[in-house]
Amino acid sequence: MGRSFLGQSEAAATHAKSKDEYLTLRLANRHGLVTGATGTGKTVTLQVLAEGFSRAGVPVFAADIKGDLSGVAAQGEAKDFLLKRAEEVGITYTPDSFPVIFWDMFGEQGHPVRATISEMGPLLLARLMGLNDTQEGVLNIVFRIADEQGLLLLDLKDLRAMLAHVSANAATLTATYGNVSAQSVGAIQRQLLVLENQGADKFFGEPALDIADIMRVDRSGYGTINILAADKLMGSPRLYACFLLWLLSELFERLPEVGDPDKPKLVFFFDEAHLLFNEAPKALLEKVEQVVRLIRSKGVGVYFVTQNPLDVPETVLAQLGNRVQHALRAFTPRDQKAVKAAAETFRPNPDLDTAKAIMELGKGEALVSMLEGNGIPSMVERTLIRPPSGRIGPLTPAERAAILAKSPVGHLYDTPVDRESAFEMLQARTEEKTQPEPEDAAPSSGGGSILDSILGGVLGTATGAPTPRVPSPTGRTAGTGSTGTRPSTRMSTTEVVVRQVARSVATQVGSQLGKAILRGILGSISKR
Repeated sequence: MGRSFLGQSEAAATHAKSKDEYLTLRLANRHGLVTGATGTGKTVTLQVLAEGFSRAGVPVFAADIKGDLSGVAAQGEAKDFLLKRAEEVGITYTPDSFPVIFWDMFGEQGHPVRATISEMGPLLLARLMGLNDTQEGVLNIVFRIADEQGLLLLDLKDLRAMLAHVSANAATLTATYGNVSAQSVGAIQRQLLVLENQGADKFFGEPALDIADIMRVDRSGYGTINILAADKLMGSPRLYACFLLWLLSELFERLPEVGDPDKPKLVFFFDEAHLLFNEAPKALLEKVEQVVRLIRSKGVGVYFVTQNPLDVPETVLAQLGNRVQHALRAFTPRDQKAVKAAAETFRPNPDLDTAKAIMELGKGEALVSMLEGNGIPSMVERTLIRPPSGRIGPLTPAERAAILAKSPVGHLYDTPVDRESAFEMLQARTEEKTQPEPEDAAPSSGGGSILDSILGGVLGTATGAPTPRVPSPTGRTAGTGSTGTRPSTRMSTTEVVVRQVARSVATQVGSQLGKAILRGILGSISKR
């Protein structure tokens, strides 16, 4: 049975008999919770968990709020306090390093991570922009029209162009889709400016993140640890929260049902989890709860990391079976309530006063309860967490740059792609209306031109247009026969474009034929 060693607990009654604490991989997709006050060791526990999953061949995705988690990519050092902790928990300290891919929404400390407007969907965008019900209704109309007319919404300029198009044709569209007021459109446009000021224009676009690239296993069998640089992103908490919810939604919509596998396909850590739920409308909270409940059957484990268990709604909290509770301080009535709530969520141990223990825990010490057997939580135990094998603390900028230079995905994401989408299509329509119709214009060729218009605009094929020569990640122009790149591991920028097309063209052809895109629970495009 696959297990990951977390640490060692001491029998509370006798203080004589120790017990090893493990996370059972077969039950790791039943989700988890890591909580505790600042400075109590949550980040180190997260690193220990991530290392354990990686050793077992399970990819991990985690946000790095302070930069400390990046050290997992470097081999640990046998320092005295680590050797002492290893001895205390009954293991030999063995330094190790782990395969890491760095991501950064701003493209500064990692590969740019992007999503398209169409993939994000109206529900999460409305949450991101803080729209009211009326404005969200208008945004839904905009998406519906874009979906039905095959107008790709890839970046903010596409959405802005689509808003202008809907506003200009509001009188005609209202009869079919409902009222579209100029005030609501104007409010959405103003919020788009706010998003741009927060740097969201760097997030929305292509190449969009393909979830297959965060589910890699290296040649040694270690799962890749994907680390999102989030220190700067914390300045835009809604953008951070909506990105993580979008990624969760993408995993849910794209991955097949696998039931309860021997180990997860991916483990997802939500650090600063309170940001996911703060000010979220009830309808969105219900959908998040539904996704968390259902995604375990896709083989995805979701672990929330936060200071206070009260940060997570009860409906979500009830689904988190594997729990690590670091120290909490009870200075205020809310703190006291949090201690009581945390204690009550554990399976009681008759030999341990859980509430008292929570306030007495030292750094690197935690209350642990993991699922065992048929998914029943173990009795809570006071546990010394094992030392991580990777470095504790951040990488240097030079070390990070060296890892980025050798990354297996840099050629896929480091160069932005701007293919034909709603902005260009609507602009072309406007130009056509201003030009006189030639007397000998050929009639439309019917259904075949639909596919031609899509593929021709994207790849420059079918219509006879030349393929656009986009600069490649190496600085050369794609398709010029440049050398120095291994074909087996790298792709040209044109191939990256083709990869993006494969994700959307079939859906868009369906849209051109008058069928609206189907959207999933959180509003992203459904793949089923």
